[in-house]
Amino acid sequence: MHTQLLVLGAGPGGYAAAFLAADKGLQVTLVDADPRLGGTCLLRGCIPSKALLHVAKVMHEAGGLREWGIDFPAPAVNIDLLRTRKEKVLNTLANGLKQLAKQRKVNVVTGRGRFVNSSTLAVDRIAEPFTFDHCILATGSTPAKIPAFDLNSPRVMDSAAALDLPDVPASLLVLGGGYIGLELGTVFATLGSKVTVIELTEGLLPGVDRDLVKPLSGRLEKLFAAIRLETKVLRLEDRGEGIDVTSAGAGGERTERFERVLVSVGRKPCTAEIGLEKTQVRLDQRGFVIVDAQRRTADPHILAIGDVAGEPMLAHKATHEAKVAVEALAGEPASFDPVAIPAVVFTDPEIAWAGLTEGQAKEQGRQVAVARFPWAASGKAQSLGRTEGMTKILYDGETERVLGLGIVGASAGDLIAECVLALEMGCTLRDVAETIHPHPTLGETVGMAAEMPLGLATEIYRPKRNTP
Repeated sequence: MHTQLLVLGAGPGGYAAAFLAADKGLQVTLVDADPRLGGTCLLRGCIPSKALLHVAKVMHEAGGLREWGIDFPAPAVNIDLLRTRKEKVLNTLANGLKQLAKQRKVNVVTGRGRFVNSSTLAVDRIAEPFTFDHCILATGSTPAKIPAFDLNSPRVMDSAAALDLPDVPASLLVLGGGYIGLELGTVFATLGSKVTVIELTEGLLPGVDRDLVKPLSGRLEKLFAAIRLETKVLRLEDRGEGIDVTSAGAGGERTERFERVLVSVGRKPCTAEIGLEKTQVRLDQRGFVIVDAQRRTADPHILAIGDVAGEPMLAHKATHEAKVAVEALAGEPASFDPVAIPAVVFTDPEIAWAGLTEGQAKEQGRQVAVARFPWAASGKAQSLGRTEGMTKILYDGETERVLGLGIVGASAGDLIAECVLALEMGCTLRDVAETIHPHPTLGETVGMAAEMPLGLATEIYRPKRNTP
């Protein structure tokens, strides 16, 4: 069986590549191990976690109305109904993708693919292998595992297992203070679990701007039972009724029992056990496929996109890479060279950023200027009772060109898109400041942040300094 283009992996990168290639007139076969299209993002990651985070957000907001004189009884959680509703969302989206594939005449094949050589892919449960002119590799990533903590116990979960909502445990340990652990920890804590987070480094969300993390840390300290930083987990032991966790930190060594443990220590690319050794594809030391600006690998028949093609491992990066790869195959001028790739942590408050961060600037020895606008001065934030937020801009002190933007606060993920456009367009502070933003909105804090160093901010009084 021959196809012009074979796409291995049906996540946000894979199905986007298959659909765009079909739109351009190519004969396309899309192969994935799951009978539902959507990949990890839709079925076991982005979408189910955000659906559950929406539930947590509404529950939190309902509790916040107490200050306005409106009180609700304590929520009763029907875990079965919650699970059913979440699955309905996933099935609706997956069925939509299935219909789009059918309309485009994309041949969808269910099974695990393994390369026989650079132009042939065998699929389990399919008698004959597929040959292809080109293949786009989009197999995504999987949760990283620590062998010592792999107890083969249902009480020790990865993110995919946690999103299945087996129950709401009385106590939950989240091992790892990255964005996945904090998002899922937020969900379970809001549903009623006593959540403890253990992080090896000195702060939550390592690598994220500390100014942005601070308001979130303050909120999570109230939501979670405990946050233990600079702490190492030494061992896990399944005791039947719970998992005994021994850790060592500033307070010495301690052993605690938790009903469940969520191991959330990152993700790794799915490049093993798919036969890449039978091709000319090359991997780097971390297992990522080495690609060029057109997403071509060292094998002339194979391209790679998404998580397998390097960090950041984000769905929107994969979708954009899909566009570049297909256009390159079609002989069109295409290159993956974004000025900025936005990142969002969907906790409460959310954190979003794009472009250069202050930490990166220090590492690179770059001199940058910083403007900060506190949401306490925002009328919309005050009306929502969400004044913990902040909008931050990094810019060149001489040219005033915007180099990076970060937001922490309600709906930060929705606000960051304007910031990405500003970076891509090479905007200056004045470009952003003179863009008329609607009032009252949280989005206008971007313009207000740009006004700060220009002396145009009217929401904050900055007394002039007396000069000698």
